[in-house]
Order: sequence, then structure tokens, then C-alpha cells
Amino acid sequence: MIYTVISYIKFLIKSTNRHGVHSPFVYNFISIGLNAKRKYLNKTFQDFIYFKEQLIDDKSEIIITDYGSGSKHFKGNIRQISDIAKYAGISDKKAKLLIRITAYFKPKIILEIGTSLGLSTSILAKNSQAKVTTIEGCPNTSETAKKYLKNLNYTNIEFITNKFDDVLPMITQNNTFDLIYFDGNHQKEATLNYFNQCLKTTHNKSLFIFDDIYLNANMQEAWRKIITHPKVSVSIDLFHYGLVFFRTEQPKQHFYLRTNS
Repeated sequence: MIYTVISYIKFLIKSTNRHGVHSPFVYNFISIGLNAKRKYLNKTFQDFIYFKEQLIDDKSEIIITDYGSGSKHFKGNIRQISDIAKYAGISDKKAKLLIRITAYFKPKIILEIGTSLGLSTSILAKNSQAKVTTIEGCPNTSETAKKYLKNLNYTNIEFITNKFDDVLPMITQNNTFDLIYFDGNHQKEATLNYFNQCLKTTHNKSLFIFDDIYLNANMQEAWRKIITHPKVSVSIDLFHYGLVFFRTEQPKQHFYLRTNS
């Protein structure tokens, strides 16, 4: 917590708003995507809240299989779905930000690494024309997400239950993705490994979104290595998320951006 607070203060000092940006691509993204008020985004957020409230009302327990860095909120592996949704699910602030990002770029082929209970998945799959593949290592968590999202009439989601290390080499072999959302196993080496594996799936307009880039010093180091990769052209630090683009026509630039989301 202390690390995150100090990091946020440093971020505020370095960051700017759209008036400090001299890239038309990034300026338009901020103005139209992040800061513009769009009423149609409210429906997506309301649906997200409805789903989240259902999960919070669910007091049933499941056994968690955790292949990642563990949890700072839970000690054992038996957890209430309600508690997972409250303490480990995407926050409302980050949900609004993810809604705006996906609404602006309109990705059609999406990969999510880390389903959890499916809260972020519901946002990624809100565009019914999109195809979302989501991977979760824990069988009980994956089944819970699948059950709820099916009841909410999401039909464009493919659920894969397996270890990331086992399934990613197959998924990334012959596929390209418009968006990959990295939200599982928040450790430096694992994050870098997934990033490098997924590089082969990119095209010129692909976007990678990394969650928890300020979780700790190791994740910060992973983020610094990612944005210096030769294939990355534009990178954006939104504090809550790190975004990287692969646009060959763009000069290599890095931005720290404050948002109104």
C-alpha cells in the first residue's frame, strides 16, 4: 500500500493532461476516448454494476487454485464469491476506464489473461460483435464466471481453464489479437514471459493493456522493460493501467496521462 501511494504521488508529478500531449494519435485518444462524456457508456457501466452486485450477494464458497503471486487479502484457499468480488475484482474506477478504452478502440478479437469472476470479461465482451477468449487457471473461479456470464446472455466468450504457461503457447501460435488484457499472475518474470509470447500475435493496431503496473517494484521493473522493447512504439501510463501500441508509423514515445475517468 505504501509503495502504491508513493508511486501515485510520483506519477502525479510526472503526468500531464491532453494539453501537454503533442501526438495527434494520443491527443485524440484522450479527448475522444478518455475524457469525452458519452451517455452510451453509462449503460455498460450499469450492466457491470448489476453483475458485480450479483457476485457480492453470493455468499457461497469455492476452493481457489492459485498459480500466481497469491493474494494480499486472503490467507486460505477457501473463499466466498462475495469476498472475491469485493476485494479482488476490478474496481469501479478501473471499470469505467476499461469501458472507455474498449469503446474508443473497438477491438474485435480479444484475449484476456486472467478471467477471475468475469467482471472485466463482461466489459471486454460488451460489444456483441467481438470475440473474447479468456483464460483462467482456477477451475472453480472459471466455472463461476462462466455460469454468471451465461445467465447474463453473453454468447461471444470462449472460456479456457488451464495454466497460462501451458495454454498460451498454443493460443499465440497462429492467432492475431486486436486487444490483449493482462490481468493474471502479477509477477515480473511471468508478466514479461506472457508479453514476449504474445508479441507474435500483434498487428499494427494491436493494443496490450497491463493491470497493476504499480503493484510493487517488480511489476514496475516489468513495465519499464516492456515499454523499452523495440516493437513497442507508443506506451501510455494511466497509473491504473499501462497501455502499449505497435504502430509502425508512430515515433517511439512514452506518456504519463491523468484522466477524468
